[in-house]
Amino acid sequence: MSFQGKNILIIGASSGIGKAIALSLEAEGATLFTASRTAPENLKNQHIVWDVTQPAAGIFDGLPDTLHGIVYAPGTISLKPFQRFSSADFQADFQVNVLGAVAVIQANLNRLRKANGASIVLFSTVAVQTGMGFHASIATSKGAVEGLTRSLAAEFASVKIRCNALAPSLTDTPLASGLLSNDEKREASAKRHPLGRVGTPQDMAAAAKWLLSEDAGWVTGQVIGIDGGMGKLK
Repeated sequence: MSFQGKNILIIGASSGIGKAIALSLEAEGATLFTASRTAPENLKNQHIVWDVTQPAAGIFDGLPDTLHGIVYAPGTISLKPFQRFSSADFQADFQVNVLGAVAVIQANLNRLRKANGASIVLFSTVAVQTGMGFHASIATSKGAVEGLTRSLAAEFASVKIRCNALAPSLTDTPLASGLLSNDEKREASAKRHPLGRVGTPQDMAAAAKWLLSEDAGWVTGQVIGIDGGMGKLK
């Protein structure tokens, strides 16, 4: 699975899942472009300082004319009882998870068109299809990501741009550190998954790399659970 000669833009590659995807693609020869507030370390890439909460217009103008893939990996974990969520909480999650992705895709759509076979990878969550308490805000915004994924897949199919989403369960990243902060929490989280462990960034990177590759050239409009079985099994 070679990515030699492929230009890939990764949003949120400074840590966690985005960083794992970037390292995996780098190993396959991809030319990487990254965008986030903090530049990723130990990675060969051209970095753009970009804040998802304030997505400046024109920030991607220096990218090549052609992009073969976009990965939008920023995320949020805001868990609390529904009555404690404010409108601002919902808006903040929606900005990071949905509107940021919209801004990136709109800014780079012509670059994707020129690839004559490009791939967009977005991220949902197992909590959209599997109801989970205290997840009202994140499930709402990630549900919108799933709708966006299918809509863009339908609209862009004629110009050979595929759009898919991965729906992880709990993954061992800095974002989830509070949920896995000690052995007791980690063990309890592992037991909730039929496969007996939480996810790793490498689990997500392997799936994302496949969706970006020509091996997945007939796959679009899909939301794929990478969740240790939690979304479908009891």
